[in-house]
Amino acid sequence: MRPSLQLKLSQHLALTPQLQQSIRLLQMSTLELEQELEKYVSENPLLEREEEEYAPTLPQPGSNEAETAAAEKSEPEPPAEPSSADDESWLGEETSYASSSGSFDDDDNEYQDVQAATTSLREHLSWQLGLMTIPERDRTLVQCLIEALDDDGYLTQSLEELAETLPPELEIEPEELQIALKHLQFFDPTGVGARNAQECLALQLSILPTDETQVLALKIVRNHLALLAGRDFVKLKKLTGCDDDGLRAAQLLIRSLNPRPGAQYTALDARYITPDVVVRKLRGHWTVNVNSDAFPRLRINSLYAQILSKQRGSGLAGQLQEARWLIKNIQQRFDTILRVAQAIVDRQRQFLDHGEVAMRPLVLREIADILGLHESTVSRVTTQKYVATPRGIFELKYFFGSHVATETGGACSATAIRALIKQLIGAEDPKKPLSDSQISEVLGQQGIVVARRTIAKYREALSIPPVNLRKSI
Repeated sequence: MRPSLQLKLSQHLALTPQLQQSIRLLQMSTLELEQELEKYVSENPLLEREEEEYAPTLPQPGSNEAETAAAEKSEPEPPAEPSSADDESWLGEETSYASSSGSFDDDDNEYQDVQAATTSLREHLSWQLGLMTIPERDRTLVQCLIEALDDDGYLTQSLEELAETLPPELEIEPEELQIALKHLQFFDPTGVGARNAQECLALQLSILPTDETQVLALKIVRNHLALLAGRDFVKLKKLTGCDDDGLRAAQLLIRSLNPRPGAQYTALDARYITPDVVVRKLRGHWTVNVNSDAFPRLRINSLYAQILSKQRGSGLAGQLQEARWLIKNIQQRFDTILRVAQAIVDRQRQFLDHGEVAMRPLVLREIADILGLHESTVSRVTTQKYVATPRGIFELKYFFGSHVATETGGACSATAIRALIKQLIGAEDPKKPLSDSQISEVLGQQGIVVARRTIAKYREALSIPPVNLRKSI
């Protein structure tokens, strides 16, 4: 074929820089947004934070809001670029955005800070070692054992393996390490230095007053712990010679022990959630407002803007435009979150009034059609965005879920079914717990047809053990 030139016309969608920024900000979590804004503020001298509050609210019916003009089923359009004629309108203007009139005060916070442990397990044990009067050689060996513990307080290596890791010139015998281990196992917390769960629980039982329950519990832990975990109570009674009351008391005593004694000294990786919006019931209506703690307050620096107005062609012109885009895109981000959150709350009022059992089926397409947004936009809004309600803090995605048809032709959400399963199991007879098939039959009597396999899947999602592990004496 001979090479030739052809002219071809075609249409394609181009993402402008401001649209790309709008989409990126929309899919960020609150923490990611804050980090992104810190970067912008540090790099752009025309951007600064301020304290004056502005209250974004939902648009009233019939209002001519700029955002609704672009309410097509596509990605949200970027704000129009202002012309040079209105540059002066930004001079000294303190454009800022804060929370709605319903502020999220500290007194209303329903989430609490979690404090991590300030003293590690090794520091706690080393402090106790310093109080002991023992030979220096023994002290060194105990310290070696302390360093070999895992975060739960267990010694996962055998004494023979530990002896091989020590310098040969010390000529450490395993018997010496055994003596050092005895010293360590007297330390607080009780059970530290154990080599398995049986030894850990036995160490804790051994310091309790001796009575029939303690003796039986110690016997079960040392010899029949697997049977207790499997709830094989018939075989346990046969092997130990105890009755129901004795076995029940021993089981309660064992369950009161701590199988992870060192965990309380493990530093927690605390992750704080700042809700993007807050739900309150005002005059019988559930209303959504933006959380002031999550809403950044930015403005154009008036001093630099004035300098820029007098020096046309300055290198700051591009940064001024960037600052405008950022402020408007942040406003658009929270307006969109607010609209989506209110639409979700309007459809899940029964959940807020009555709990999980009243959760209705909801899909992204339903909210997208109502608000005139693209389904992918709703997906971005509901991911890593949180709402504070009187029932707790939830990710917006929590309110969406599949549905199961009912005999009457209606639908029941998966969340409501899981709540019903939890209620049924919570009210069951511990001696005769409900099987998955029985739960399926009970729900069927209420008009909710759910297969046994589905019940098992929902039960596992709730971290509820199977029927054989829920049976008590």
